[in-house]
Amino acid sequence: MKTIGLIGGMSWESSKLYYQFLNIKAKELLGGSHSAKCIMVSVDFAEIERLTFKEDWSAIGEIMKQAAQQLEKAGADLILLCTNTIHLVSHYISENVNIPFMHIAETTGESIKRLGLKKIALLGTKFTMEKDFYTKTLINDFGLEIVIPNIDKRQVIHDIIYKELVKGQFTKVSKQEIINTIKVLQSQGAQGVILGCTELPILISESDIDIPIFDTGKIHAYKAVEWSLNNSTK
Repeated sequence: MKTIGLIGGMSWESSKLYYQFLNIKAKELLGGSHSAKCIMVSVDFAEIERLTFKEDWSAIGEIMKQAAQQLEKAGADLILLCTNTIHLVSHYISENVNIPFMHIAETTGESIKRLGLKKIALLGTKFTMEKDFYTKTLINDFGLEIVIPNIDKRQVIHDIIYKELVKGQFTKVSKQEIINTIKVLQSQGAQGVILGCTELPILISESDIDIPIFDTGKIHAYKAVEWSLNNSTK
């Protein structure tokens, strides 16, 4: 089993789920008392949040580069960035380490493709929904049509994420807001929905809606365990 390196803390609410998902998948595949081999470098989210709102992506990129290099020096064989939005600067990682980097949009796209879906809703921060760092992978590499909420709803979801979810607050009001938004996108032809913020699956589950949900953090973590086992003898 190869060692999986995690850049976490964005937020720790979802980073703890990554650890859980890695170990669930390792046990599923190996049985017995097996667990995943992993290392985490966890950043201070307050600093990342401040720089995100300033859109100082280069500063965030440097923090991600440093974290990735720490993981490589610590013996990681693969790097996961445990967040969707900060993949905007993922090139700072992939271009500055000598070990593989697994992109969350690629693993999500693979999961959607396996179900044969074509038109997918995307929810996340405004940066994830509005910028192309995420959607271009889904469109160009997997041929998907992406639909997102209208501008007002994008702001509502963005605020729910930053004012509530990353702080561990999960309310019934916000849950219903997200469900209603998904239903609107479903009426526009969405066949499934990407929860493109790693905290969103804490609020919304598959039982809440009647189209497939793509939990990006779980997909990402499960794929990493499969990689760590498939490459363990190479």
